[in-house]
Parts: sequence; C-alpha cells; structure tokens
Amino acid sequence: MSKTAETEGALETRGIEQVPDHERTARTRELFPTWVGANISVLLLTMGASLVVAYHLNIWQALVVAIVAPVVSYGLVGLIGIAGKRGGAPGMALSRAVFGQRGNLLPGSLIWVARWGWETINAVTGAYAMLTILDIVLGVHANSVLDMVMLLAFVVATFAISGLGINAVQKCNKYATYLFGAFSVLVLGYLAVNTDWSEVLDHSAGSTAAVITGIGMIAAGGVSWIPSAPDFTRYLPRTASSKAIVGTAVGGAGVVVLPMVLMGAVMAVATPDLASAADPVSFLGEILPTWIAVPYLLIALIGMLLINAMSMYSAGFTAQTLGFKVPRHWAVSVNAVISLVFGGVLMLVATSFMGSFIAFLSLLAVAFSAWVGVFGADMLRRTEYDGAAMADTTRTSAYWYRGGFSPAAVAAWAAGLAGGLLFTTSDWFTGPLAKNNVIGEYGLGWVATIVISGLLYLALPKPAVPTRTAGSAETAQAGAERVSAGA
Repeated sequence: MSKTAETEGALETRGIEQVPDHERTARTRELFPTWVGANISVLLLTMGASLVVAYHLNIWQALVVAIVAPVVSYGLVGLIGIAGKRGGAPGMALSRAVFGQRGNLLPGSLIWVARWGWETINAVTGAYAMLTILDIVLGVHANSVLDMVMLLAFVVATFAISGLGINAVQKCNKYATYLFGAFSVLVLGYLAVNTDWSEVLDHSAGSTAAVITGIGMIAAGGVSWIPSAPDFTRYLPRTASSKAIVGTAVGGAGVVVLPMVLMGAVMAVATPDLASAADPVSFLGEILPTWIAVPYLLIALIGMLLINAMSMYSAGFTAQTLGFKVPRHWAVSVNAVISLVFGGVLMLVATSFMGSFIAFLSLLAVAFSAWVGVFGADMLRRTEYDGAAMADTTRTSAYWYRGGFSPAAVAAWAAGLAGGLLFTTSDWFTGPLAKNNVIGEYGLGWVATIVISGLLYLALPKPAVPTRTAGSAETAQAGAERVSAGA
C-alpha cells in the first residue's frame, strides 16, 4: 500500500474518518497479496478434507467447489470494496450513510460480535499449529497449560501486527504470499508423487445438494470479509478501476483456495477421522515428512496471524463506529482479549473442532449477509459518501434520517436476517424452514438472506441521497480526528 501522510510511520493513526483525496495514492494491484494473505490458513485443508469425509464428494466435485466458492464470495468482496474507493472510509463507517447514525449500531454490533467468533477460530487454529510444530520438532506433547501459553502467544502477536496498521499488514501479506506459494508447490509435488491416486479417483460422487452446501461452507470464509472490503480499498483514488478491485479479490483468494481445498480433499484419503478430530492441524505432521511439514506449518502460522491481524484491524474500526472513543489500535485490544477468552474455552471444552467450526460458519454467513444485501443494494443508487455527514453523529448529520435510523435499511436488514435463519441448519441451530425445500437442503440460508434484505430494501421508500459537499473530506477529517485520537 502506498504510503500517505497518515501512514508514513510504523503506526497508522488514521481512524474511521474519510481519507482526503490527495492522500489516496494506492494501486489496485497492491490488493492482490491482501486477499492472498486473507486465505493462508490450514483450515482450508481441513475444509477440503471435510468435503470428502463429511460431504462424501469425489475429487471432481471438490474441484467444482474450490473454483466456484472463491468466485462467488470474493466476487462480493470486490463489489463491496468498490464503496471504499467511492467513500474513502472503512466499511462500517460508510454503513452509517445507509442505516443512519443510530441504525448502523444494529448491524455493526452483530458484525462485531461475529468477528469475535471468527478471530477465536483462527487463534485456536494458530495455537494448534504451534503445538504441532513443538510436537514434531521437540516431541513436546500438548497439555492444558501449554495450550493456553500458545494461544496467548498467538493473540499477542496478532495484536501487535494489527495494532501497527495497514502498512504493517500489507507488507507482511506480501512476503507471506511468496513463501506460501513456494511451499505450496512443494507440498503439491509431494502429494502428486506419494498419493494413491486410484483410491482418490475411485471415490464415488456425492449429491448435488452436498456440492452446493460445500460451496457455501468454503464461501462463508470469504463472506466474512465482505463488510471489511472497503477498509482495504479506502486509500485507492476515486478513478481506480472497479473491475480491477473485483479481479484482485477473486484472483488473490482463488490462487490459495483452489490448491488448498484440493490438497485437503486428497489428504482426506489418509485421514478419514478428520471430521471428528478435536485438533484440525496435527494430521499434517502425520501425512507430510518433517522437512515439509514444519516449514509449511510455520508459513501457515504466519498466514493465520495475518488473517487475524486483518480481522482485528477491521474490528477496531467497527468498535469506533459503535462509539468506543479510543484510538483504533486500542480498540483492537478489545477483540484480542475476547478471542483469548473464547479461544481458551474452545480448546479446553470442544470435542470436535470441525463440527463446531462448520456450525459457526453457517451462522456467521447469515449474520454478515443481512448487511451485505442492504449495503450492496444501496450501492446501486449511491456513488459517493459525505465524509462530514459520516463523522457527525448528532442530529445535524445528513445521515441522521428519522431519529438516527433509516427505516428502510433497518427493516430490510432485520427481515433478511430473520428470513435467512429460518432456512439455516447447523449443529447449534435449525430454522423451522430448513427442511423439505431446496434453500434449506442446499445450505443456501445465507443466499436467501442477501436476496431478502436486498430486494426488500430496493422496494421500500428510502431517504434521499445527500449530495457530497465541497471539502467534506477535510471537514470530516477535522471532526473525526477527535474520535480517532480518543478525545
């Protein structure tokens, strides 16, 4: 990411205020390693294995899932990312223009809470990766105390990277991309030579419903990034190519998701009990030789650190839009503490990591999709955002609407959320309409959420779109720096 006056140092100090046009000098190609880094996780291997173990798909069906899932989910990431170049602000700050200053607190709170779970899952996976490395290299076996020490180390490292800001995240993503690419080729070569391909290719095909459900499972990870997309595009100039924003998102994610899901599907031949394992990482030490497993786990560990750093980076903005009047890097610490507490509970109590993870993904996708439907539909009519109005949280704001709420946006969001949950099935929750229909049986509750919320928002009467005033970015910066600085 090109450096600006606000990001020249090691610590980014800019918060949720609109970035002035003269500082928006980033390039779209710099987004590619961002979305590569957002997917460097061994969880993609375990999900790929689950396609075979739990969903009973064959390798060709897994290939379809691995291609379609990133195109769908990161296509949406790219489309919503266009709002970042239009408005020059984080996603949940731009969301004030859609939902109203007070109305935005509703989806913002839910998305913030959902991020707790996503960051917890990643922190636990990172801790398991460190435990597996210790076991392989030093023969140190895991126990409750060591589990918590590794979890703490992972969370602290995540906080350090995300607290520094976008330059640190982008730079780490760039180098992680090169390392991951090199070792993925090495792993692919090893699997190609040592896999019993007759057993892999003879696996019987699963149902069409299982394929579509599998696409939803893999896509859910990408869906979780959609509200954060503008956070990483807000330094782009207004003239940046929208096609390039979408292309880098899909391409960056695809070059990781496709090979990792397929590798997981191939590895599932040797790990049929993966779906019920409490630890989703240690199987790599059993399948791969030490000279490949250790460096690959280390690189994957770096990737998971970056994923959590990116998530916490965005969560800091979300916390600020909810009214936490502290600098962004301190707002990040709230999520760090929460992921540490929840991660400890998951590592000590959960008996099946993948079961808990897949259940969480199904609910996570619905929680994020309700916002996506409304915000995405609003982008069809709104091409710019008033920075001064976003920063003004009083009744004088152009985005105050009715009592601080946009009735159309809030109603559509609530209806989409409720409708999606009705069609959703998980180990934790099953909606009353989740059976005996295509939507429920194919795991399309999150798609129903987007469609319901988006169409309802388009149909309902909406407040007029305020015109962006001259110098609004500079006015917004002066007004919002008080929030960013904790004034």
